[in-house]
Amino acid sequence: MKDEIQRVPQATSKRLPLYYRFIQKLANEGKERVSSQELSEAMKIDSATIRRDFSYFGALGKKGYGYDVRRLLEFFRKTLDQDEAVNIALVGVGSLGNAFLKYNFEKNHNTRIVVAFDPNADEEGTMSNGIPIFLPERLEEKLPGFGVQMAVLTVPARAAQDMTDRLAALGVKGILNFAPVRLNVPDGIRVHSIDLSVEMQALIYAIRNDEKNSQTSV
Repeated sequence: MKDEIQRVPQATSKRLPLYYRFIQKLANEGKERVSSQELSEAMKIDSATIRRDFSYFGALGKKGYGYDVRRLLEFFRKTLDQDEAVNIALVGVGSLGNAFLKYNFEKNHNTRIVVAFDPNADEEGTMSNGIPIFLPERLEEKLPGFGVQMAVLTVPARAAQDMTDRLAALGVKGILNFAPVRLNVPDGIRVHSIDLSVEMQALIYAIRNDEKNSQTSV
């Protein structure tokens, strides 16, 4: 993403790819314009939130007209750097890592995993789904040759910080972390952590809370 996204709230920046994907769908269907209310109903995001998100980037729409789909599509493509390839390293090729190798961000045409590291790789390297996999101890030797900007981390918690330190030292600017641990990184490096157990607990709580509210309203 371009620097301008850094000036908006993180919650907004996380929604931008969702907007882009949905606007792509509208464009493919031949739709020429869309209102914030239509976006809200289709994406299940409050219309006021959508208008506020869009307002960070100036006048993207017109009152009484809505948003021009082609203009929005071009805006999000440029804002999210969709014409610039982003190379990703995968660290940890267990069950989750294997799923990433097979999926390889197929819906994101500018994003791809180009190299992976795992303790079970052969000494000389292994190929899986067309991606070379090397031993973690060869990270400093192999990573610089792949032009990697970001990494996906699917390693055990005990190994996550050490691997993060090594990735940061090699110039990686962003890490998508699936290890259940908080990572410390230098300034200038972004970490997005996804703890699946925490997400599941939050979902369970939300369901239970909805059930309690529905019972009290009867």
